Amino acid sequence: MPYPETEYWNPITETLDPDRLREIQLAKFRRVFAWVYERSPMYRRKYDEAGLRPEDVRTWDDLAKVPLVTKDDYRCQGADPFPYGDTLCVPLEEVTEYHQTSGTTGTPVYQPDTWADWEWFSELWATILWAQGYRPTDRVFFPFGYHVFIAFWTAHYGAERLGCEVVPGGVLGTRERLLKMRELKTNAFMATPTYVLGMAETARKDLGADPREWGIERITCAGEPGASVPTTKKRMQDAWGCPVYDHVGATEVGAWGFECRHQPGGQHVIESMFLVELLELDADRPVTRPGVPGRIVITAFDRRAQPCVRFDTKDVSMWAADGCGCGRTWRILEGGVHGRVDHITKVKGVLFSPVTVEEVVRSFEELDGEFEIFVEKRGDLDHITLKVELPDGLAPPDRDNLLKELASRLRWKTQLNFDIQPQPYGSLPRYQVKARRFHDLRKKGGV
Repeated sequence: MPYPETEYWNPITETLDPDRLREIQLAKFRRVFAWVYERSPMYRRKYDEAGLRPEDVRTWDDLAKVPLVTKDDYRCQGADPFPYGDTLCVPLEEVTEYHQTSGTTGTPVYQPDTWADWEWFSELWATILWAQGYRPTDRVFFPFGYHVFIAFWTAHYGAERLGCEVVPGGVLGTRERLLKMRELKTNAFMATPTYVLGMAETARKDLGADPREWGIERITCAGEPGASVPTTKKRMQDAWGCPVYDHVGATEVGAWGFECRHQPGGQHVIESMFLVELLELDADRPVTRPGVPGRIVITAFDRRAQPCVRFDTKDVSMWAADGCGCGRTWRILEGGVHGRVDHITKVKGVLFSPVTVEEVVRSFEELDGEFEIFVEKRGDLDHITLKVELPDGLAPPDRDNLLKELASRLRWKTQLNFDIQPQPYGSLPRYQVKARRFHDLRKKGGV
């Protein structure tokens, strides 16, 4: 157990010499490749079709031969051993934990874990939380519904692993959660960026109180890019009067990246337990130069029941040029996760990311930060609409000037003209988990 004065949860792995780290990563990759080849019919089929066996993967250059895995490969689930089918790598009786993806991009993926997997997952979160300043003296509140989704389940156990006192929010409503946090004097909590801002709004509107009165010392976010968007991060930090830290993970992969308390403008990759690769957005060639966007492909080295080997997350990021003042030797993804490949699209021939709109909207103190984006075809032309909520009582000329300035900043940041449609305060959806603010109506399903 680390001592409170140390910077690192695991000083050895977090400060490894990069060359030694690469040796360990290659050895771990070869081990997990052999594991899934021998135990998962789904992986074995893919590798046999590619003419690849475990003995063929010996060097770093050989990794590029290993086929990528996507969510579509999990469509073999639902068969025996039920419900995991050909993805399961252990006997069914060894599975102790069940979770699933949210299904926002299709049929949910069922994720089994053994008890060893669950310990591994909580170790990841202990690494993350320690780096963000959590200590055994903290009383941490979890304001989320404990559901079949992974959400903050493992963060809960990671906080316990550190020795924190954990208060589950469960089925409480937002108002009741805030009251319980104030009653128990909790000093930290974890939520999506949307819900962090939503809780602050409820504190002000329903309880007539300043969120800073709660005495929160740190907040950890997940589920959305918002905590790595400077204007959203500032809005959250200003609301609660404390640092807000980002983290990134996925049900299929695990908790693989985090922002430390030095806040270097990006997220450390937990490279002792994951291999993170960046590939070109529209090809499978590697991206190694800093500042160049790429698709995030991840291998989880130490998961047993259903590992991911070269899993194409469809998320986008870029390598940072510099390290961090914390002294960790793990690489940094600049700006964290920027969004998804399927949300980065061309509108009127211009490459567009919804995260840019979030950054602009939340730069306006007059706006509450809620918005919805719609892209549709009108005749042969793309049309992009932005719905934003205006504060009550805002009248001309202030209203007109605000909308004009919003349109101008959006044009400057995106090179696009938006059809801005003001909405009454409180009329747009509020989200507690992942927000779905971008709707591409040109695509089937409109999301």
